[in-house]
Amino acid sequence: MAIAPPRPHAARRTSGAPGHAEADGAGIKGAVAGRRRTPLGDAMRTLRTKPLALAGLGVIAAWLLLGLLAPVLPIQDPNHQALGDKLQPPGAGHLFGTDDLGRDMISRVIYGARISVPAGILVILLTGAFGSLLGAVAGYVGGAVDALIMRAADAILSFPSIILAMAITAARGGPGLENALLAVGVVLWPEYARVMRGQVLAIRANEYVTAAEAVGADRWRVLFRHILPSTDAPLIVKATLDVGAAIVLTAGLSFIGLGAVPPDAEWGAMIKQGADKGLQYWWYAAVPGIAIMSVVMGLNFFGDGLRDALDPRRRGR
Repeated sequence: MAIAPPRPHAARRTSGAPGHAEADGAGIKGAVAGRRRTPLGDAMRTLRTKPLALAGLGVIAAWLLLGLLAPVLPIQDPNHQALGDKLQPPGAGHLFGTDDLGRDMISRVIYGARISVPAGILVILLTGAFGSLLGAVAGYVGGAVDALIMRAADAILSFPSIILAMAITAARGGPGLENALLAVGVVLWPEYARVMRGQVLAIRANEYVTAAEAVGADRWRVLFRHILPSTDAPLIVKATLDVGAAIVLTAGLSFIGLGAVPPDAEWGAMIKQGADKGLQYWWYAAVPGIAIMSVVMGLNFFGDGLRDALDPRRRGR
């Protein structure tokens, strides 16, 4: 008796069973999702699980937004004087009190955010770019160029930051926000040069860099195309944390009379004016001091979370 061949449609039904289709679909989706994962995406997902980092970012964003919207907010002119209301404690009329010229403290603190926070960000951006470029050249070129750049960095780092910044500001002609920011930049660039140099020396030993050099690629192309893109994470984290240091250092120069000059609403200068009045008028120095503390803590929280997010070895901690 002949055996009937299997029916084609039955085979098709077996291969197209729901279980197999779902498994195949899940496998394809998993493969696509796996291909779409990027280091930046992983970092952002990790950062979203860090509540302190998000809170710090929110504080920074709030201060930047307040400074940006200060001209349209329902607050007094920061330089409006009302001698009849001078040194009023916090109350219904003035939530943060007034200073010795009757100026509203809340308006001066908000307008101070337009100076202190952007100034700290700007000086770190410029300083980080300059110092990183010098460090990259020193680490890749080596030899006398490396020795010259690193000895200059060591010379600057051998001085206490505030003392050197005071000397630079005085040499530039005395008080002024521009002079203070320049001094902060000169003090901080060696740190970026050292970090970048170490990164370049470590990455230069990788096989893909050696291969690019072996096929005759231009050395500057190797540096800027193959090495520098792999050095961004440590520098981004350091820059985030150093914005707070720059704000504090600039405020310190203003506190000793070498930074912003009156009537500019700068937080360090406001603390100095309040400190001269003593503890009886505590709000005068406390309000701008709390503003600086909130920004620096926000930057530190965000920087810590960013460090964990950009470092694959720390994401699971």
